[in-house]
Amino acid sequence: MKVYKNPDRSEWADICLRPHLDVSSLNSAVSGILDDVRLRGDEAVKEYEAKFDHAVLGELMVSEEEKAEAMAVIDRELLDAIRLAHDNIHKFHKAQLMSACKVETAPGVVCWQKQLPIERVGLYIPGGTAPLFSTVLMLATPAKIAGCSEIVLCTPPMADGKVNPAILAAANVVGVDKVFKIGGVQAIGAMAYGTQSVPKVYKIFGPGNQYVMAAKQHVSLHEVAIDMPAGPSEVCVIADAESNAEFVAADLLSQAEHGIDSQVLLISTSEDMIDSVQQQIELQLAKLPRREIAMKTLENSKAVLVSDTDEAIELSNAYAPEHLIIATVDYERQAEKVVNAGSVFLGDYACESAGDYASGTNHTLPTHGYATAYNGVNIDSFMRKVTFQHLSAEGIRSIGRAVEVMAAAEHLDAHRNAMSVRMAKLNSTH
Repeated sequence: MKVYKNPDRSEWADICLRPHLDVSSLNSAVSGILDDVRLRGDEAVKEYEAKFDHAVLGELMVSEEEKAEAMAVIDRELLDAIRLAHDNIHKFHKAQLMSACKVETAPGVVCWQKQLPIERVGLYIPGGTAPLFSTVLMLATPAKIAGCSEIVLCTPPMADGKVNPAILAAANVVGVDKVFKIGGVQAIGAMAYGTQSVPKVYKIFGPGNQYVMAAKQHVSLHEVAIDMPAGPSEVCVIADAESNAEFVAADLLSQAEHGIDSQVLLISTSEDMIDSVQQQIELQLAKLPRREIAMKTLENSKAVLVSDTDEAIELSNAYAPEHLIIATVDYERQAEKVVNAGSVFLGDYACESAGDYASGTNHTLPTHGYATAYNGVNIDSFMRKVTFQHLSAEGIRSIGRAVEVMAAAEHLDAHRNAMSVRMAKLNSTH
């Protein structure tokens, strides 16, 4: 990790830079695959599955027999953990449901909102070396609570044509019926355009590699909504002299093992703590199966010495991390000052892994500084708010003249007339 000691604020912009990944070279390949899927549907999808996932497929949809087999072979302790996590995620997200209230904005003018679920959503769940069955819980659980009538889940098959049992078990626990053996760009295309097997969805959720993210951005221009722009995973840890160096190092490495384009940031008020964390990182790295990935990530990562925790939180807000861990003595005071972050973890024992799996919060979060404008996935991500209003005769009298004046000032005579004919009708009855 590159170490900055009491950097001037003019250096903060450089400290906040993420590793830059140029995806322009991907766009041609991605758009070609998407066009092919749009034109040829299932046939194209199967060809790309054979090419990229090395799986020769008959049916794209996972059968009931395959689901039952997955439930039979999954480790019982893992299944119990999935169920516990689902319960906590369900509790947290169900509490986000809001009840509509009617507001009389003027005499005779009543306005209100109604929450309606997005009817058909698509979930992309990465497979490969780290099948993210936890993301099934994070996406499908709020979708079910919201009342989405159709949930389409796509995930890459293994070479034998089967889906990882943990992914199918998680889908079963949540209650997702339609699971398809499709990965990569072709999965995004299938959900965006629809194929003979895969229904076209209205919004696509889920993480993925650079090809998947490029595909999501491409289809979002014309075809379908997406959850958020996203990049590689990241964490910022704020530590002081009293923090536990072993814990801090473990938290940094938990994100560093995601991928070589990830980044971790340590901000500390103690130079000794930075040194101790660096030593702990070396000790813990030696035990990690994914240490080569973590080591590459650490080359992109930084440790920053600052004067106090107030400055630390200012730098964190400038960085706008996906995950923020405040492991300082005054974490409660500093938590009040958080402006830009995807998800915040407070105190020594709130490791980011808890939020990734089982505390109940959602782990699908804005990265690459997008926390300045986006929030993580929540119940609202799967819903739309439709506004309603009712005007009585009294309502026309309350706001009618104001509407006429404003429409006339904008030279929109038909707008003005829509109110004027109603006012005239009321006046003629008196």
